[in-house]
Amino acid sequence: MDVADYLLYGRFYLPTGRLDALYSTRLSPTVQALVAAISDPPSNVPAEMRGRGGDVSNIMLNLQHDVGKWCTEYTWSAEDGMWGVRVLHNFGRLGMPIEPTDDTSSISGSRAGLKRVDEEDAVEGGLKGRVSVGAELYFSAKEKSAGVSTGIRFTTLPDATPPSFQVPSSSSPLSLGSKGQLSQPPTTITALFNPMLGHISGAYSAQVSRDLCLSSRFDFNVYSYESEWTMGAEWWLRRSPSMDSEDFPATPPKLSVPNLESRDDVHGVVKARASTNNDISLMWEGRLRNMLISLGVVSDFSSRSKPIKAIGLELSYFSSG
Repeated sequence: MDVADYLLYGRFYLPTGRLDALYSTRLSPTVQALVAAISDPPSNVPAEMRGRGGDVSNIMLNLQHDVGKWCTEYTWSAEDGMWGVRVLHNFGRLGMPIEPTDDTSSISGSRAGLKRVDEEDAVEGGLKGRVSVGAELYFSAKEKSAGVSTGIRFTTLPDATPPSFQVPSSSSPLSLGSKGQLSQPPTTITALFNPMLGHISGAYSAQVSRDLCLSSRFDFNVYSYESEWTMGAEWWLRRSPSMDSEDFPATPPKLSVPNLESRDDVHGVVKARASTNNDISLMWEGRLRNMLISLGVVSDFSSRSKPIKAIGLELSYFSSG
C-alpha cells in the first residue's frame, strides 16, 4: 500500500502559551490539502475583542490544485467565515527546450555566415525568464465584506529563491550555462495591487553571488499617500571559506551553481532588514543536528528610550523518520 506524502508541524510560544499546528498531505500528483489551527489562551485576547465576542483561535482549510500552467487555491477560515479563491497562470513553456538534431544544426551552421540585407543584428543582454499573473478574491460572511487583489511576477530561470530555502540543482539544464555556470543572475520582480484598499507594492530580488541575496520592496497607498521602502539581505555562512587570491580575480566571474556537497560547509544564515520606518531587524539561523536555532533582534532607532523593540529565540526540532 502506497503511503501519501504528508507533513506535520507544530509550534508552541512561551510564555504566551499560543499553539500553532499544521497538517498537509498530497491527495494526488496535482492536488494538495492543508489544515492549519491556532489555539490561544483566553487571557491573550485583547479587551476590545472580548467585548465583540472575538476569538483569536481559528482553524483554516486549504486546497491547492497545480498543473504547471495553471494553479488554483481554495481557502476557508472558521473565525470569520471567510472564503477565498486564488488563481495563477504561468506564461511561456514549462517543459525543457528541444535539443537541435544533427540535420537542423548542420542547416543552421551553413546559414550562420549568410545575412539578409534587411536583417538586423541581434541585441545581447537582458533577462530571460517567465511571466506569471495571478488574482485573489475573498468574501467574509461574518463581516459582510469582500476584497480582490491582483499581481504580476517575472522570474528568471532558475528563480531567485534565497539559498536557505532552495539549493539550485546542478542537474537542471535550465540553471546551467555552457560551463556549469549561471548564464544570468537569478532575479524575481513582483508587483501587487489591491484596488479596494488602494495598496500598491513592488519588489525586486536578485542573487548577486553564490551566498548573497538582496531584495528591495516599496509599498504605497493611493488613498492615504503612506509609503514604506524596505531593503533586505541574506548571507549564507560557510565553515571554511577560501581566502586565496585566485578567488578574487580582477574581473567578476559568473555565478556558479553550488552542488549538493557544498551544503555540508554551511553552518548558518544571517538575515538583515531595514526600512524607512527606522525599523532594523537582524537574525542568525543555524542548525544543530535535527534542531534549527534562530536568534533575532528588532530595533527602532527613532526611539531613544527604547531602541530595542524585541529579542527573540526560536528552537525548532524536525524529524524525517
